[in-house]
Amino acid sequence: MKRLAHLTTATRCLYASRLLIAVSLVLVSSSGLFAQLEFENEPINYHTTPTTDRIAKLITAIERGETKLTWDETHGWLPSMLKELDVPRSSQTLVFSKTSLQLSKISTHRPRALYYNDDTYVGWVQRGDVVELGAVDPVQGTIFYTLKQSDHQPPDIRRDKGNCLVCHASTRTKGVPGLLIRSVFPAEDGQPHFGLGTQTTDHTTPFAERFGGWYVTGNHGAMRHRGNAIADDTKDDPIDPEPGANLSTLDSLIRTQPYLEPGSDLVALMLLEYQSQMHNVLTRASYETRRALHYDSVMNAALDREADFRSDVTERRITSEGDRLLAYLFYCDEYTLKSPVHGTSKFVEDFQNLGPRDKQGRSLRDFDLQTRMFRYPLSYLIYSEAFDVLPVAVRSYVETRMADILSGKDESEEFAHLTKADRQAISEILRDTKPALWQRISASTATAAIAD
Repeated sequence: MKRLAHLTTATRCLYASRLLIAVSLVLVSSSGLFAQLEFENEPINYHTTPTTDRIAKLITAIERGETKLTWDETHGWLPSMLKELDVPRSSQTLVFSKTSLQLSKISTHRPRALYYNDDTYVGWVQRGDVVELGAVDPVQGTIFYTLKQSDHQPPDIRRDKGNCLVCHASTRTKGVPGLLIRSVFPAEDGQPHFGLGTQTTDHTTPFAERFGGWYVTGNHGAMRHRGNAIADDTKDDPIDPEPGANLSTLDSLIRTQPYLEPGSDLVALMLLEYQSQMHNVLTRASYETRRALHYDSVMNAALDREADFRSDVTERRITSEGDRLLAYLFYCDEYTLKSPVHGTSKFVEDFQNLGPRDKQGRSLRDFDLQTRMFRYPLSYLIYSEAFDVLPVAVRSYVETRMADILSGKDESEEFAHLTKADRQAISEILRDTKPALWQRISASTATAAIAD
């Protein structure tokens, strides 16, 4: 501030205005190349900030000789990568639309396989050049990597330099580097009929609009989806959902022998839709809060204000992102299932076994699959490090709102889907499985009474 002490008030205002313009250019939400440039600036520094995601840790372990990948003659590095990253094979889903990095090698006969756990995603294509990798860093969001499919040299995992962000940093990913699941109208060769539109899907998407361009195995009763089907763009209804409904196997559609699993599990695919966007919302809450606070720090220095002064604009931005995050955490506007849903793999069992569980044996990972995805509607990603390391400003806001929601003090329509029993069960599960968070929430007198 000493450097500005000699300036008049008018000069300071002019200086602040120029800073305002410069900082605003950084803060504008956008996509494509400008978005990539934006992520390289303060306070995000997407490509230069060291990361601690699961794949970054694996790279370090390989370099130190602490672990070693094993080559498989059929699948290359894939099985070993899944093992090292603790990604279950049962999470396999198969997508045949040409909508990813190795699109030239993807077809209706040779779909791309996707595998995932809570924070890491692995893509594999038959005869593919690379294994595609994505991992969620707690602070920086989704980081993209590739691993060359060759046993002629040691495994070489390389971080993407920005190419992935052309598609993976847009409004479809909440404006941050992230993930997305799309439903398209695929042609015979897997190429989407873009003229018919595409849709980014999550837990709120009507079931009938999901899974276009994907193979799907599982039972969904009277509900229908767009999976397992080729679109005919000459018809008013481009996809006939009946032949692809309630398939227990894909044997009539493709050869499944080349894949680690024989199916494309419906429940795994439904969760993938939700989780990918939940990660994006967490990343956005972090980015936008950091940007807002950075904006204030620049302006506070320029205008000789207190260093911790927070503007009304910043407060509104943090509140907006906190509200968006709360909606995803509590599965607001989730599509109501009209029929029970069942998958065809061990995915449900594998996922639920991860816990943690409260004293009554309940977990936020317990599926419902009758009318909604989960029995206790608070996201299991509340346990993620990405939530724990959110900037205090937004995390405190979210936790304060959670106190009101769980106590019943918040009677807004947005959370009306949470019954009194839901709120009680969620509160008790948090108390036993995440006590530090529960203590912060129960600082509210109204919420503290729930646990008594």
